[in-house]
Amino acid sequence: MAHWYTADPHFGHENVIEFCERPFANSEQMDQVLLTNLCDRVGPKDDLWIVGDFAFGPRAKDPHYLDEIFGQLPGARRHLVVGNHDLRPTLDLPWDSVGLLVELRDGSMNQLNTLCHYPMITWNHARRSALQLFGHVHNNWLGSRNSVNVGVDVWDFAPVHFEEVENRSKTLAPNPPALDTSSARAVRFRCSPMATTQPTLPASLCRRRQPSRAWVSRA
Repeated sequence: MAHWYTADPHFGHENVIEFCERPFANSEQMDQVLLTNLCDRVGPKDDLWIVGDFAFGPRAKDPHYLDEIFGQLPGARRHLVVGNHDLRPTLDLPWDSVGLLVELRDGSMNQLNTLCHYPMITWNHARRSALQLFGHVHNNWLGSRNSVNVGVDVWDFAPVHFEEVENRSKTLAPNPPALDTSSARAVRFRCSPMATTQPTLPASLCRRRQPSRAWVSRA
C-alpha cells in the first residue's frame, strides 16, 4: 500500500486552463489526462489524497458528472482534504474520509505530516522533520523547504509519492528565519507592551480567545 498526493485538479473547469496556462484544448481533454495520469500511478491497494479543489465551475454542481469522474478514480481508498472550491455536491461523494486538515504518517522517517489545502506557517511536528503538503496556489509557488505544493500544475498533472515530495523539498529555499518552524533558530516573539529587545507583536494579536472546534482528522 502507498499514499499518493495531488491537489487542484479542478475537474470540469474550463477557465482554469487559461488562468493556469494548462496545455489543454478544453476541460474534457484535461479531465481525461488527469484521470489517465492518476490511473497510471495509483495502484488498486493504494490511498489517494486529493488536497482540495476536486472540481469547479458549473459542472461541479452536477451530481451526475461528479459521480462519473469519481467512479474513475483509482485506489482502494479516496480521501478529500477540503479546498475553497469544494461545494456540497463534491463533499457528498463517497469519499473514505473528508476533512479540513489531516495528519498522516508517511516518508522515510514515518513522520506525522500535515495535509491542508492552504500553505501554512507552522504545523504539528514542524521541527521534527514533518512536512506540510498543500495546494491552492496552483503554479504560483512551489513552496519552501518544509512546506510543499502538491498541486497538479507543478507536478505535470499527476499525483506524487511522498519520496518525490521529500526530494523536491530539499531543493526549495528555507523560510525566512522568523518563520522557519523547522529550525530552533526561529525568532521568538513576545507580546507588547512588555519591555524587551526582541521583536514584538501587537497586543491585539496576543489576546487569549476561547478555543474553537476544528475539523481535523488524524490518519
